[in-house]
Amino acid sequence: QVQLVESGGGLVQAGGSLRLSCAASGRTFSHYVKGWFRQAPGKEREFVSAMDWSGTNTLYADSVNGRFTISRDNVKNMVYLQMNSLKPEDTAVYYCATGPSVTTATMTSPTGYGYWGQGTQVTVSS
Repeated sequence: QVQLVESGGGLVQAGGSLRLSCAASGRTFSHYVKGWFRQAPGKEREFVSAMDWSGTNTLYADSVNGRFTISRDNVKNMVYLQMNSLKPEDTAVYYCATGPSVTTATMTSPTGYGYWGQGTQVTVSS
């Protein structure tokens, strides 16, 4: 079993930055794809970013490309999301996710991820 705990969310003004962290515990997960998703009120959960175990394959949603950066530390079992130039439309609950069934071909879809954190709220004021 894998447990994921996000932190680092909060309230920030437009143009500001936040760094989200996701700590994993439980069974070894260093070789799994790691992803970040978000869900705004009344909207479906959407892909934000994902990275394979080596960092070779990294994807970003068009809406965050160039502003967000995903990274991971396989020794510490951590994954991070650096968010810069935040916009009000980035307001959402952010979730980290992982799982053994996710591949580089499927990592933008939430359906393949078997493990999810509880989420952390990010609110960007205008």
